[in-house]
Amino acid sequence: MREVSANTVRDICALSVAPGQERFVAPNAVSIAEAYFCKNAWFRAIYAEETPVGFLMLYDDPQKGEYHLWRFMVAENHQGKGYARRAMELLIEHVRERPMAEELLLSYVPGEGSPEGFYRGLGFEPTGEVDEGEVEMSLRLSERSGRSAE
Repeated sequence: MREVSANTVRDICALSVAPGQERFVAPNAVSIAEAYFCKNAWFRAIYAEETPVGFLMLYDDPQKGEYHLWRFMVAENHQGKGYARRAMELLIEHVRERPMAEELLLSYVPGEGSPEGFYRGLGFEPTGEVDEGEVEMSLRLSERSGRSAE
């Protein structure tokens, strides 16, 4: 994961998901614009060697111990290569080191082709909450959960 810079922002904004997946995630340009207006946004480009392959954004509030995966995408031609799983493992590792981090939250738009199965495979479980049509999931970060990013 690398910071998005003036030299890389166009490449990151040019990344797109597969046709039909657009309803699950906002374009990276929208996410980056939103990040600049939210003091708690932490965002990174996902790289494979020197090639940008995806993007993620975290709502990071260490004062309250609130951590929420806000955006996550892997570009169409890089899906199925393990980049998404590795990026999520790195993100989970990062959040575990943050102050008062007890859980990592995320939400997804349900439907055919949704990332629900992927998130469940990482240990996320539904919280029972639905916000604006998005299903919320949580990953407990305590060592007692038995799950760790390796």
